[in-house]
Amino acid sequence: MNFASAWIVLLRKEFFLEFRNRTAIGGILLYSVATIYVSYLSFRQITDLPTWNALFWIILLFASFNVAGRSFDKEGGGREMYLYTLAKPSAIIGSKMAFNALLLVVLGLFSLLVYAVLIGTKPLTGTDYPMFITGLVVGCIGIASLLTTVAGIAYKTENNVGLTAVLGLPVILPFLLTLIKFSKNALDGLAWSVNSGYLLVLLLLNVVIWVLGYILFPYLWRD
Repeated sequence: MNFASAWIVLLRKEFFLEFRNRTAIGGILLYSVATIYVSYLSFRQITDLPTWNALFWIILLFASFNVAGRSFDKEGGGREMYLYTLAKPSAIIGSKMAFNALLLVVLGLFSLLVYAVLIGTKPLTGTDYPMFITGLVVGCIGIASLLTTVAGIAYKTENNVGLTAVLGLPVILPFLLTLIKFSKNALDGLAWSVNSGYLLVLLLLNVVIWVLGYILFPYLWRD
């Protein structure tokens, strides 16, 4: 199969396997809700805008490690060898990055809704919501793609979840800091012209992440 056909088939496979075991998705949603609820019990209501913004991204960041850390859990029992003969490594990593990105976007929107209901929206005065949602989508895609690539490296060490956290956190910090700055400006209601530079950086980082995954993952997969 060519790259596009293999990518579509593998992406459908990811959806089929994930939704066949709905407890996994339920566990991720429960983790996110529980973390937000514990934050609510601790803070009740946050009136400081930077704190509101930073806490939301910290919660979503740790939820994303749960999403990406399971990227290669389904490849045991001879499936890895079967995929090796079926499709190119670039299509395999591409399908996993796309699936995790879609899953994290849905999780991010769901978490934002629960977070706004429990923590409140008192500090959000003059917020540019379309800009914030744009940053949320772009950020979720970038975080999921980066952590999926890191999970591919950790998978070869047979310590997937632990090493994904160890390797992923230092690598993701520059992306996360830019994302927090962009979303903070969106919550402050700044114009698109002021915030466009941060958005451009986030988009370029997304492209770099996908290109690096496309180039580097085949070398890991051959091993």
